Amino acid sequence: MLKIIISPAKKMVINEDHDTDLSAPVYLEKTKYLYEQLKNMTLEELKSLWRCSDKLVSQNHERLHTYDPEKYLTPALFSYEGIQYQHIAARVLDSTSLDYVSSHLRILSGLYGILKPFDGVIPYRLEMQNLLNTKQIRDLYTFWSDSIYQELIAEDTTHIVNLASTEYSKSVLPFVTSAVTFVTCTFGEEINGKIKVKGTNAKIARGEMVRYLAENNIEDIEGIKHFDYLGYKFNPSYSSEKELVFCKSDS
Repeated sequence: MLKIIISPAKKMVINEDHDTDLSAPVYLEKTKYLYEQLKNMTLEELKSLWRCSDKLVSQNHERLHTYDPEKYLTPALFSYEGIQYQHIAARVLDSTSLDYVSSHLRILSGLYGILKPFDGVIPYRLEMQNLLNTKQIRDLYTFWSDSIYQELIAEDTTHIVNLASTEYSKSVLPFVTSAVTFVTCTFGEEINGKIKVKGTNAKIARGEMVRYLAENNIEDIEGIKHFDYLGYKFNPSYSSEKELVFCKSDS
């Protein structure tokens, strides 16, 4: 089976207006442990951890003391509001495409480790690279170790399509064995013979790629190469067995 991994988004919403049966995140016990660590931190400690504005620190501190990971509210796929998720456009996917993302798409998370699209979540702030350092935790990469990868391959996964940022793919890549094909999709512009990746455009393209895979029921690496949304085309000259490069020509 082919699995797709994507990053979460910082901005989250609560949306209980859905007709989806919520599933429990697979590592909920680990999530509860991390959540308790965060709840016990002071505002100053949280500000140092999150490195964000006072307003966001206050908002997320309040969330920590309002919500409970066991009383989840929103399907993960509908809870994140970043650019990538806007272009996945999950709410307009038909039932067949939603079935595809349910079985193939996985969201990586600092708090939850790994999420299925319809796992129930609450709003939180914890990036994988945040230096959450306690007596029991050195950092989140160490905390999660190979557990994210082990869950990814639990359903006879043969291909992993990486649409996640480096921050999140680092939680999987060190553990990949030769039995699994791990392929990263890169989206850029061909300028003067070189590929230039622009952050916002790449996030948009990743979202469009998820939608393309779902709408076309893609099950193999070759099928990915036919992606042609937003003017991107597969470029074999820049690609390799481990990286599929999609680019736009000089404008």
